[in-house]
Amino acid sequence: MVWLILIALALFLLVRRWKLQPVLELEKQIKCGVKSYPFIGHGHLFVGGGENRMKSLIRFGREAIKNGGTTLLWVGAHCYVVTVDPVDIEVILKTFVAKDDIMRFARSFIGNGLIFAPVPIWRARRKVAAPTFSPYKLKNFVTIFARQSSVMVDKLKSVADNEVVSVWKYVTTFTLDSVCETVLGVSINSQENSEQKLLKAFDTVCKLTAERMMQPWLQPDIVYKLLPQHFKYQKNKRIVYEFVDEIIKSVRQTLKENSEIEKSNPERIKSFLELLIESSGGENGYSDRELLEETLVMMVAGTDTSAVGSSFTIRMLADYPDVQEKVFKELQDVFSDSDRPVTTEDLVHLKYLDAVIKETLRLYPPVPVIVREIDENIKLPSGVTLKKGCGLTVHIWGTHRNPAYWGDDAEQFRPERFIETPPKHPAAFQAFSSGPRSCLGYLLRPDAHYRRGMAKDPSAHISADAHFRQLLPRSPQACRNLLKNAEKFSGMPRSAWDCHCNSLVPRSHHRHGRSRL
Repeated sequence: MVWLILIALALFLLVRRWKLQPVLELEKQIKCGVKSYPFIGHGHLFVGGGENRMKSLIRFGREAIKNGGTTLLWVGAHCYVVTVDPVDIEVILKTFVAKDDIMRFARSFIGNGLIFAPVPIWRARRKVAAPTFSPYKLKNFVTIFARQSSVMVDKLKSVADNEVVSVWKYVTTFTLDSVCETVLGVSINSQENSEQKLLKAFDTVCKLTAERMMQPWLQPDIVYKLLPQHFKYQKNKRIVYEFVDEIIKSVRQTLKENSEIEKSNPERIKSFLELLIESSGGENGYSDRELLEETLVMMVAGTDTSAVGSSFTIRMLADYPDVQEKVFKELQDVFSDSDRPVTTEDLVHLKYLDAVIKETLRLYPPVPVIVREIDENIKLPSGVTLKKGCGLTVHIWGTHRNPAYWGDDAEQFRPERFIETPPKHPAAFQAFSSGPRSCLGYLLRPDAHYRRGMAKDPSAHISADAHFRQLLPRSPQACRNLLKNAEKFSGMPRSAWDCHCNSLVPRSHHRHGRSRL
C-alpha cells in the first residue's frame, strides 16, 4: 500500500514538473530573492490577517524594483510574473485582456460582472455599459454626492473635539450611501445606521473572498465547502443578493408603470441601474441576473476603492499641513463663504486638490495589484519573455514608487509633481489601470466629487495645531503600522485603512478670524 502511494506521488510530481516546465524557464531569466516552498509557493507569506497580506504584496513590489522591474511570485503551483515597469505594463495591458484564473473566486460573488467577466462576455457588456458612463449622464450624480457629503460632515461635527475619531467608518458609510443612491436609486441611510445588515454582509463577503484568493489551501472547492468560512460566505452573499434582487424587480416594475411620467419629466435623475436597463434594450435587454452582476460590480468598485482613496486623502492632508492650507485656499478661491451646492463646473477649478488626490492614489492605490492571464508567449520591451500558462501581476503599488519613473523622491508625498510635469511614461500611473480593460467607473467615484466633500459644510475641519490634527490609529502598536484590516478586494486583495484622528476642530474656533473650511 505504501509503495502504491509513493509511486502515485512520484507520478504526480513528474506530470506536474512536465506541465510547469515552460513556466519554470522563467526562473532562469527573472530573479526572486523571496524563498518559496513546494506545493504552497509563497503562500505561507499570506497567512494571517489583511495587514500581513499587504506587507507581503509590498515586499514583492520592492523586490521587483530592486531587480530592475520584475520578480516572481508563486501562489501554490501557479507562477506570476510581477512587474513594476511601465513600458512592459503598457504592452501587457493592451495585449492581454483575460483575467487570471484566480479571479474565479471573485466571480463566485460578482458572477460575470464587467470587472471579472471572461473576455467574450466582457466585450459585449462593455459596449452596453459604456454609454451609461457619459459625462452628461454622470454629472447629475454630483448633487447626490454633495448631499451625502453634507450628511457626513454633520456627523463629523457631532464628534468635534472628541479625543479619537475613526475617519474610516464615516467615509465608508458615506461612499456606500452615495453608491447605492446613484447605482440603485435607493437611499439606505447607512450614515444614520452604520450597523446596517447590508453593510456588514457586503464587508464579510469581500473579506472572505480576499482570504481565499491568497491562501492556496483554501482554494479547492472540496476543501472549502467543509469549512465554516464557506457557510458564513454563503449566508452573507445571500443577504446582498436578496437586497439587490428586490431593488431590480422594483425598478423594472416602476419603469413599466411610469413610462408616461418619464416622458413628462426628462430631467429626473436616473440611477445607473435604470440607465443600464435602457442601454441593454429595456424589457428585451439584460436579465435580472445580468443586472445583478453589473450592479454588484459598481457596488464593490465604487464603495470600497472610493472609501480607501478618500480616507488616505484625509490622512495626507493631516500629515502635511502646508498642503492642507493650499487646498483650503483653493477652496476659498472657488467657493468663498458660500454654502451653495457643488457643481461639475466647480470641480475643474480645483486643480491643486486634484493633484493632491492623484498623489495620494499614487502612494496608496486602493487596488495595489491587478492580474492577467498570459495565453501566448511574448517578449516584452524589457527583454523578459513571458510564457503561456503563467500569470502576470501588474504591481501598481510598486509601479507608483518606481524611482526610475518617479524620481529619487518617489516615496515622498509631493502633489506638485502632477502639476509641474507629467509622468515620464503614460503607464506609470495606474490608479485606474489602462488598456482596453481600464476602469470605466472613474468618473463615478464619490471621491472625485469628494473634492468638495468635507468642505461642503464650511464649519467642519479636522485640526492640528490650529490646523489638522495628526491622524492616529487607536494604539501605539497600530501606530507602527497602519496597514490594518487589509481584507477586502477590488480585483485583488488590498489594504483597507482604519485611520483615526485625535480631534475634529471647527475652523470657526481658530483665532485671527481664519476662514472656515
